[in-house]
Amino acid sequence: MVAVTSRRPARPRVPAWTVLVYYLTNYRRTWRAGLFSSFFLPLLTVVGFGLGVGSYVDQGLDGVSYLYWIVPGLLLAGILQVAVLESTFPVFSGFQWSKIYFGQYAAPLRVGDIVAGHLAFVVFRVLTAAIAFLLVTAAFGALRSFWAVAVLPVIVLFTLAMITPIFAFSASVPTDTHLTILFRFAVLPMTLFSGVFFPVESLPTGLRQVAYLSPLWHAVDLCRAATLGMAPQWSIVGHLLYLAAWAVVGWVLARRAFRRRLVV
Repeated sequence: MVAVTSRRPARPRVPAWTVLVYYLTNYRRTWRAGLFSSFFLPLLTVVGFGLGVGSYVDQGLDGVSYLYWIVPGLLLAGILQVAVLESTFPVFSGFQWSKIYFGQYAAPLRVGDIVAGHLAFVVFRVLTAAIAFLLVTAAFGALRSFWAVAVLPVIVLFTLAMITPIFAFSASVPTDTHLTILFRFAVLPMTLFSGVFFPVESLPTGLRQVAYLSPLWHAVDLCRAATLGMAPQWSIVGHLLYLAAWAVVGWVLARRAFRRRLVV
């Protein structure tokens, strides 16, 4: 008797572009809802912190006014909020509520294409928010160097460094309560103690070392150097390699988490 073994046929290669198109099609119907936050929120933030709080910082920081100094930090803090929002509940919903990932995997799409397509959409959302913020701050004359154009590629790398491990986390947690914990005990402290509102050097030594581990501090240091036309506190190559390491490790973890949920 001849034993017959069955093998599942290999999945056809479907580019991640098709997943990105799906999210862009949905976003085309909802983009107007984010118009206020894209332009007016940066305006209010710059006026409130840069001009309001800055009026009490007479001597400025690093030889520049507080407005010029804080703009890159506010930009990255806003980017972090958008990136985390787009990488938590939408990912969790894809497995628990809408279950869109299961439909995509049955399409068929490969796990890597599903992850890459959704990551690309989050990067797109972040870039639109970043460009809007830069346009607002440019109107205030807060971009003092032509090197400010380097902010956008840094933002892309920083976004990938943050959202890839968050994708893995959101795909692994059993309830959305864990996502709230992420905001409260990771995103909020990172925003407050990563050089956004005041120099990290003013922190106690122990907290300062923790702040240096934050990807946000590395991105803020790079973007502040670019917008002010000055050298960063740390090595440019070191900053980029550190953010790239977060992105690569996060990508591996995200693919593994998605595969664990989708492949039976």
